[in-house]
Amino acid sequence: MDPVSQAAFGASWAQQAAGRGRTAAAAAVGGAAAMAPDLDTLIRSPTDPLLFLEYHRQFTHALSFIPVGALLVAVPLYWLTRRRLGFAETYLFAFLGYASHGLLDACTSYGTQLLWPFSDTRVAWSNVSVVDPLFTLPVLGLVALAAARRQPRYARLALMWAAAYLTLGVVQRERAEAAGADIAASRGHVPQRLEAKPALASLVLWKVIYEHDGRYYVDAVRTGFDTRVHAGDSIEKLDLAKHFPWLDRSSQQARDVERFRRISDGFLSPDPRVPGRIVDLRYSMVPNEIDAFWAVVLDSGAAPDEHADFVTTRERAPEQAVRLLDMMF
Repeated sequence: MDPVSQAAFGASWAQQAAGRGRTAAAAAVGGAAAMAPDLDTLIRSPTDPLLFLEYHRQFTHALSFIPVGALLVAVPLYWLTRRRLGFAETYLFAFLGYASHGLLDACTSYGTQLLWPFSDTRVAWSNVSVVDPLFTLPVLGLVALAAARRQPRYARLALMWAAAYLTLGVVQRERAEAAGADIAASRGHVPQRLEAKPALASLVLWKVIYEHDGRYYVDAVRTGFDTRVHAGDSIEKLDLAKHFPWLDRSSQQARDVERFRRISDGFLSPDPRVPGRIVDLRYSMVPNEIDAFWAVVLDSGAAPDEHADFVTTRERAPEQAVRLLDMMF
């Protein structure tokens, strides 16, 4: 999730272990530790545009790395906290904050390698959006209250709110997937796979994607007191032999497509508007549209060892935000 959500959530974890006089220090250390795993975005290469995507939410987010990550955070922070906290306390607060990060990220739909190095499976429970103020603001407010009043019980309320909200997200996801199955059945389709993913900042509006007969179908489902369907688009599933017959399968570009396929959990399609562009269907501003946030671009004139390009595609975000709000409310 976004850094503010991660910091607030991690701080609430650390405050569970804090005494009355330690809630502010616990929030500071736990919040800083909770943001630290996302430093993996600094792993980049000027010649390999996909490198940062491969390493994002990988080893720094793994359960096995928590003790090491917490130590890397606690050592420098101890020089700032040593007048108020012992090293053991600093490490404990850092451990709890760091431990919260990967689990919260796994609740989103991007995918987090929690079991690295034993498995490269990307865990994605898809029960909360990567940005959701209704999740974040109550947690942040209760953490601040716990720090100001030196009362850990407010931090416990923050965790209760987070747990309740994430549980509601599971219920809403199940409702959206059930609605998606009904949509497919109404079209006479039997999905090979079907998933629902929360729209930006919402547990009410969902993007439903299913695969049938070599195509992906994308619809939006609003799961309020009743269920409303906003029918969307369909697009062909990526088939390199069909869509890019000129691509040398031993080239670096072909290997990059397979890397992008793993990162995107296979939800790839050729962009009908831009030749050479392959989009990740999981994310779009308007959930029933195929207007992906990012893509790789292939070049038929590239050298065999040249990487595919990676681009973000958010040129129409302002106008799309208006349609998203209309659909949401």
